[in-house]
This record gives sequence, structure tokens and C-alpha cells, in this order.
Amino acid sequence: MLKLYRDNQRYFTYAFYVIFAVVTVLWLRPYVAEKTAVTIADRTIRGIQLGGIYAIIALGIVVINKASGVFNFAHGAMMMMSAYIFFSFFNAVEVWILAAFVLSTVTVLMVVTTGSWSALMQPNVLIGSVITIAILTFLMAFRPEDGLNLGFVQLTSTSWINSLTGAITGTILIGVVIERFTIRPLIGQPIFAAVMVTLALAEITRGLTTLIWGPQPKALTIFGTENSFVPGTFSRLNTKFTLPTENLLGGDILIDQPRMFAFIIALIAFAAFFMLFRFTNIGLAMRATSEDQQLAESVGLRVRVILAVTWAVAALMAGVAGLMHVGASDSNSLTAELQFIALRAFPAVLLGGLESITGALVGGLILGLTEEWSKMLFGGEVATELAPYLVLMIVLVLRPEGLFGERRIERI
Repeated sequence: MLKLYRDNQRYFTYAFYVIFAVVTVLWLRPYVAEKTAVTIADRTIRGIQLGGIYAIIALGIVVINKASGVFNFAHGAMMMMSAYIFFSFFNAVEVWILAAFVLSTVTVLMVVTTGSWSALMQPNVLIGSVITIAILTFLMAFRPEDGLNLGFVQLTSTSWINSLTGAITGTILIGVVIERFTIRPLIGQPIFAAVMVTLALAEITRGLTTLIWGPQPKALTIFGTENSFVPGTFSRLNTKFTLPTENLLGGDILIDQPRMFAFIIALIAFAAFFMLFRFTNIGLAMRATSEDQQLAESVGLRVRVILAVTWAVAALMAGVAGLMHVGASDSNSLTAELQFIALRAFPAVLLGGLESITGALVGGLILGLTEEWSKMLFGGEVATELAPYLVLMIVLVLRPEGLFGERRIERI
């Protein structure tokens, strides 16, 4: 009997998978039968919307892992800090021009001197740095009372310009500082040391956030605010619109506009990064560095600069994910608990594959659908938090490298 199993182990394994799938379908069938078609369609749409946000979170983690081999446990902390920076600028009555100048100067200096301080001595770099500092300071501090007329569009409030500029500048600074002072000194050291550093960074950032902004939730309405970027546009995004599916599904589907808008922005950010990574010289250098840092440096690539750019881009992805999650939530409240949302996206990273950008998108969508479907079928947070990890376990048993991960073969 044992010999029969060994000779046909592959077929026995496939048979087990088929039996498991059939049993699972039969088990879920009564629960699904209780739900109407419109309910299933509604939960599916909500799952896809939620999955888009999980995908953008997973993308930031995958980018860091591809470039440096570090699984970044501080990604959630970067999301949280970026959202709080946006909150500070968005709710400020007036931005102190000196503070804007200091933030712009420090960020530009950190970016320019990533390779070495001697780069700042080049005339073109110095002039470009001064111009960049002046533009960033102006965009953060300039806030006319009557808005701003650009000819083709009238901005009733420039708080969005101030907020986005300040958040982007501060987020890039966070990413570059983390790379410069914590990750770079650990180059050549065991990966475990860098992973532990990211865990420590997550706790330190959470403590600093609580110390600066306090433990109380902050109201941050990203969509549906009176401070509209375009009059009459964002102010209508706090409502729902109806899809007329009465004849098809037996009822109309209500689409939550903030969730849909957050999903669209997440997809745009995802597409923008994909274009950067695939079709630009910076993206080519990032891909080369992700394959082999020593080889990339031997052919003249500035690995330290590329790693700094990677961390800055990952921080921007974290900032987008944090803002979209707060904007799509029902409470529109910002708390330090936001950093734990990244922990819920970790299954999406492993599900799609640690080194796959496409896998981050697919894994995020699968995770979002799994959460919403489990909530629909079983209800309660236990099912919501348990179901994604069960799906992850099943996929990893079948494909340990993930759905789109690369299978490593070591030759001795």
C-alpha cells in the first residue's frame, strides 16, 4: 500500500485537492442559497473596492522587498504618519511659512545628498534645489482667502493643494530618513536585523504619533467636505448612487461614492507606479537592483540612491493607501490604529507573491473579496479576520511562492 502511494503520490495529492474543493462548495452552498443575488453582487463590489486599497498597501511592501529583500513591518506606521501630516495641513487655518521652508529644505537636502554631500556642490543641482525649495514652500504656505482662479477651474479652497504638497513632502522625507539612518547602515548584515529594525520603527512611530497628535480620534473627511477642490464635486461624494439592477438581480445596488473614488485613486496610483517601474530609467535601475545589488553596483548603478528612491516611492504608496482607507471608511476617523491595517494586507503580499507587482494587485483583490464574502456569509469580525488567513494557507500549500511569485532553484 505504501509503495502504491509513493508511486502515485502526485495523483493522490490532486485527488485530495478535488475532494477538499467539493466539500468546501457543499459546505458553503446553504449559506450562499440564503442570500439574494443583489446582496451577493453588492458584497462583491464592496470587496473589489476594499481590495484596491489592500493592493496599494501590498504594493509598497512588495517594492521594498524586491529592492532590498526586507519585509517592511513599518509600512503601516508610514501610512499612519502620512495621514496625520495630511490632517495637520488640511485643518490648519494658516501654515507658518518658516515651518514650510524648513520642511522643504530638509526634504530636498536629504534627497539631493542621498549619494554624497558633494552632489550639492554642483551648480545645476544647487540651483535646482533652491528653486524646488521655493516652489514647495509657496505651495504649502500660500492660501488665499478667496480661493484661486486658474482660468479653466476655480478652486474655492487651496487647502487641498497645501495638504497634498505638505503630505507628499513629509512622506518622502519619512521614507528617505528611514533608509538613510536605519536601513543603509545594515547593508551587508543579516536580513533578520533589518526586519527587526522595521518592527522597532513601527513602535517608535506609533509612540511619536500619539505624543504629537494625541490618542483621540481625528475627524478627517477626505471626500464630501465643504473645502472642495472643484466646487460641487467632492461635496457630493458623501452620498450613494444607485445602479438600476431591479430587473436583473431583483433589487438595486447602492454604490458608496467615497469607496468607489478611493478605489479609482488607488488603481491610478498602482498604474502610475507600474509605468514608472516598467518604462523609465529609474524603474529599470530599481529592477536591476532588486535582482542583485552587488552586480548592479559593479556595472555603475548607484545602489544607495536607488534604494533611497525605492523607500521614498514606497512611503508615497503608504500615504496614498492611508488616506484612501480613511476616506473610504464609514467613520472618517483617523487614529493610531491605522497602522494595523497593513497587518491585514500582509496575506495579500504572500498570496500574490513577495516579488510580484501583479501579485500585489491580485492578492489585494482576493483578500478584499474574501473579507466581504465571509462577512456576508458568516458575519462577525472572527470570520472576517480568519477567512483571509485560511485562503492564504490553502494557496501557500498549493504554491509556497504565491500565485505570481518566482520559484527559486538553488544549484550546489
